[in-house]
Amino acid sequence: MSVFTHLVVELGRLLEPVLAESATAAAIVLFTVLVRLALHPLSRAAFRGATPLAGCLPLLLQLPVFFLMYQAFSSGGELLSHRLFAAPLGSRWADALGEGGLFGAQGLVFLALFGVIAVVAAWSAVRGRRSAAAAAAADAAADAAEKPVAAQKSAAARRPAVGSGRAKPGGKAGAGARARAAGGAGARARAAAGAGVAAAGARARAEGGHRAGVGAGAAAVPELSAEQQEVMRKLGGVLPLLSFGTLITAAVVPLAAGLYLLTTTAWAVAERAWLERRKARAAARTETPGTERAVDGAARSSL
Repeated sequence: MSVFTHLVVELGRLLEPVLAESATAAAIVLFTVLVRLALHPLSRAAFRGATPLAGCLPLLLQLPVFFLMYQAFSSGGELLSHRLFAAPLGSRWADALGEGGLFGAQGLVFLALFGVIAVVAAWSAVRGRRSAAAAAAADAAADAAEKPVAAQKSAAARRPAVGSGRAKPGGKAGAGARARAAGGAGARARAAAGAGVAAAGARARAEGGHRAGVGAGAAAVPELSAEQQEVMRKLGGVLPLLSFGTLITAAVVPLAAGLYLLTTTAWAVAERAWLERRKARAAARTETPGTERAVDGAARSSL
């Protein structure tokens, strides 16, 4: 407890020339950012795991820090005298309502805190719903792209047997049939190559990093079944709504703990948005060279 208090006090002293009496509140925000930076490698590993439940690991590791924050501003100590504008960092929303009402000096500080938390929670919910819808659309596109490829492969497997039964060795009719079969096989191969590239691109967007290799010869992560993917999509749509629960928590904990909740929630949402954007760019870079090689190969085979 003393180490945590000393760290916050020292950070507040560094910021005091700029922020005056709100320096300790800014020190809490800065401390939260440092904690999230330390947990960033775990957040990236949880994101690559392709399961929403894996994202709970950074949250669980933050519980001791939140407990220390709560205890430091609930029990007596030197931090209780610090303020964020007109509201003491150790006060709760009930205390602010008793001091000046909902729109009093302290009540306005809490209303501003609740408003920012609500905006972050709404952003998280919207992004979660969009991600779930995009994953469902990508899965449907991948299934639709794989069906023509399977039909072409089965047709290519059946046609040589039929042609061999009808063609007569040494005759002109047999030579013409073999020439037509060879031409048809080349056309089917080029069509299968183009459809295979489209299916690979759709699967890459649908899986979104489900297959991750470590090194050159690493094994791929096993794919999820249809039932597991449906459960993951439902969880991905429900979990962002839990951010609104932060509003209830911020209303009953000290103001300092509410600042910590706001900072860590906003960091989590922004971090996930950044990781999703990086994954989309990486998928686009890996998909484009494969498409160009397939087109070049089809052009050379046609010549």
